[in-house]
Amino acid sequence: MSNLKDVQPLADFNWEEFENGGTPNASKEDLQKAYDETLNKVSEHQVVDGKVISVDKKEVVVNIGYKSDGIIPASEFRYNPELKAGDIVEVYVESQEDGKGQLVLSHKKARLSKSWERVNAALDNDEVIQGYIKCRTKGGMIVDVFGIEAFLPGSQIDVHPIRDYDIFVGKTMEFKIVKINQEFRNVVVSHKALIEAELEAQKKEIISKLEKGQILEGVVKNITSYGVFVDLGGVDGLIHITDLSWGRVSDPHEVVALDDKINVVILDFDDEKKRIALGLKQLTPHPWDALDSELKVGDHVKGKVVVMADYGAFVEIAPGVEGLIHVSEMSWSQHLRSAQEFLHVGDDVEAVVLTLDRDERKMSLGIKQLKEDPWETIEVKYPVGSKHTAKVRNFTNFGIFVELEEGVDGLIHISDLSWTKKVKHPSEFTHQGDEIDVVVLEIDKENRRLSLGHKQLEDNPWDTYATLYTPGSVHTGKIAELMDKGAVITLNEGGEGFATPKHLVKEDGSQAQLGEELPFMVIEFVKETKRIILSHSRTFEEVKEETKPAARKKAKKEQAPVINNVTAGTSLGDIDVLASLKAKMEKGE
Repeated sequence: MSNLKDVQPLADFNWEEFENGGTPNASKEDLQKAYDETLNKVSEHQVVDGKVISVDKKEVVVNIGYKSDGIIPASEFRYNPELKAGDIVEVYVESQEDGKGQLVLSHKKARLSKSWERVNAALDNDEVIQGYIKCRTKGGMIVDVFGIEAFLPGSQIDVHPIRDYDIFVGKTMEFKIVKINQEFRNVVVSHKALIEAELEAQKKEIISKLEKGQILEGVVKNITSYGVFVDLGGVDGLIHITDLSWGRVSDPHEVVALDDKINVVILDFDDEKKRIALGLKQLTPHPWDALDSELKVGDHVKGKVVVMADYGAFVEIAPGVEGLIHVSEMSWSQHLRSAQEFLHVGDDVEAVVLTLDRDERKMSLGIKQLKEDPWETIEVKYPVGSKHTAKVRNFTNFGIFVELEEGVDGLIHISDLSWTKKVKHPSEFTHQGDEIDVVVLEIDKENRRLSLGHKQLEDNPWDTYATLYTPGSVHTGKIAELMDKGAVITLNEGGEGFATPKHLVKEDGSQAQLGEELPFMVIEFVKETKRIILSHSRTFEEVKEETKPAARKKAKKEQAPVINNVTAGTSLGDIDVLASLKAKMEKGE
């Protein structure tokens, strides 16, 4: 204790410095010197390494051994989301002190100062680097690599087609630099290149084990109008649209969706196994095998029209089981028509089974059989002599085809159109689509033909004409048609006659003209051929012939010369009597 009493306090001990952890008795100059020596000699506008002190959402605090720490915006470290305290980073010294006395640093500028050398080195060394995807652009993405904006093509993001680019914005991913344009300082990066090598190894393994008939699990990678691409784990195969379902598929989306996991069977592949044909429907039994064994010809079935063609309609009566309704089995009509006039895709129909071949998996159907064949009882509804109204379908040179009802057609021969009018072509008589009254003349049931007439609706006027137009009779007629060979004359009592040019000469020597109405004499009448030959000239020539003999007799009586007191008109008998009388008289004298 006595020793303690002998210890005397230092008169110049700096208690305040001691309490602050400093060196109590060091001089201020020494302390300033020591402090300056502990700090780095920092120059502005240079790149130095710094230590991350702290990291938060807004800023990163970095110490570079200077008297104060620098603060850098956290956005400059977006490419490195794993940044943490203690990491060493490059920084660019902007200023030793700003207006607030703060050390100003930039990590972005530090990266940029050496970025071009780094990207070239990364390309040369096939190095895997990190980059931050900043935004979308046409055809791909913009990636921050060492502070440089590099281009990431859409095809290089992944081995699978990318449907939503936006989900990659803001992500930090690993890349390989695949191309650099030194002149324009453009950089192209790829993420796909990192995983292709691994996938190629998987692909070779899968391909080496491929066998026809093998069932594999895959993921729907892409859907096109002609089929579905399936990823089998690094190797793609195609399910053609016809192999998706036993039934008809108009759009593959009806069967599968993107990213679906499905089982498929290998149908075929080429020698190099680059093209792999897959099947989905083959995993289920064929619908024809499950078709009702009791189904037979003559049965009625129901289904939906799935495909239309000019020649017929395909009707699906069960998934994968179709029958063809040929256009000829849609209607009893014999007219050539298109199947689209009767049915349309999506129509629900009932049909009759006409043929059934289970081995060939073919079936033909008919819908006209649901109605009674009108020709079965044709003689009942359309007996010979019955009158009906028909629709004009089309013309030929020899007649008119008409339709009495669907499936019942008939022909009106050109000679049966009119009793009196000479028809050169049926189109002169009526028009297509018009209605015309007819009489059934003859039935040919075996060949499904009806002979029809139109003129038979009226009595035959030629029976009357035979008594009216007797040869030598005179009738008034009008010249309706004038030709080189003669003229057609319409007679006022009905019917038509014909006169040759020499019989058209009028009394004054002129030729009769079109439209003139004149008297005509019947020269010839033939009922069987409906022939009436007329003459205008005869009407006045006959009168002359009849009047000339009477005139000559009168003239002889009035002007006969007197010969020996006997007129020239005296007969030979009279002359003999007179001569005898004269001789007696002379003798008596």
